[in-house]
Amino acid sequence: MGRFKQWEELTIQDNFLFQKVMQNQRICKYLIEKILGIRIEKITFPEGEKSIDNRYDSKSIRLDVYVHDENGHVYDIEMQCTNGSEGELPKRTRYYQGMIDMDELKKGQYYTELKESFIIFICTFDPFGENLPMYTFRHRCIEKEGLELGDLSTKIFLNAKGESDTLDPDIAAFLRYVDGKAAEGALTKEINEEVIRIKEHKEMRREYMTLLMELQKYKTEGMQEGIEIGMKQGMEKGMEQGMEKGMEKKGRTVIMNLLKLNMPIDNIAAATESPIPYVKEIAREAGYSV
Repeated sequence: MGRFKQWEELTIQDNFLFQKVMQNQRICKYLIEKILGIRIEKITFPEGEKSIDNRYDSKSIRLDVYVHDENGHVYDIEMQCTNGSEGELPKRTRYYQGMIDMDELKKGQYYTELKESFIIFICTFDPFGENLPMYTFRHRCIEKEGLELGDLSTKIFLNAKGESDTLDPDIAAFLRYVDGKAAEGALTKEINEEVIRIKEHKEMRREYMTLLMELQKYKTEGMQEGIEIGMKQGMEKGMEQGMEKGMEKKGRTVIMNLLKLNMPIDNIAAATESPIPYVKEIAREAGYSV
């Protein structure tokens, strides 16, 4: 059984803790302002964790942090700790954009009513290998330099491993913090204080501990079921096959439970000793976008 992080070991990189911190309206608003270099009067959270499922036959998506500002502009912020296969992250932003737009545009509204949107990925790695601290993408004309499409959509990838000298000092300090360095600067110190507050919160701890309980349940019940199957077959090979069947059955159950608790794919794979493609397959079957 792979080692799973204890509550005391969680950092801002961990999806569970990141979502909780970003529920602090002041911190979330300040982070968006600093990343984009803008001023926002206020933000609102439609949901704690935004889920979008526009069609019965399409993949739903679950967003870490999803907020609007006073002008209706949309901000989606995701913590990303794994790069996945080549081209996965850019294509994910493409899919997210389409789903967000369909969700935002109510029936009967015109396309011109779509508001400006920003999809922001905070990466613990360099997603494009160019050592930039921030990669900002908008649609531009290939034939005419400087001509933008004007669809009001922006995708941003922050790189915690990049050279951050050109960034706003608060964002540079934040990325160093994401990379495991000490908290420096007003923004990062406030985030770190919120991390400490959350980790001292008994209800938050109890919520997270259910993850570990699920893993232990998976291990013990899966093994027991496998032993029973093997004993019925009455042979060594049957015991081995039974163990595999029992662990596989319980494994699917616990993977589903951990997906519902918003755990990252790589953490689930490590904790259940399952191949990442297998976890992704189960996630897709359940309607998760991976």
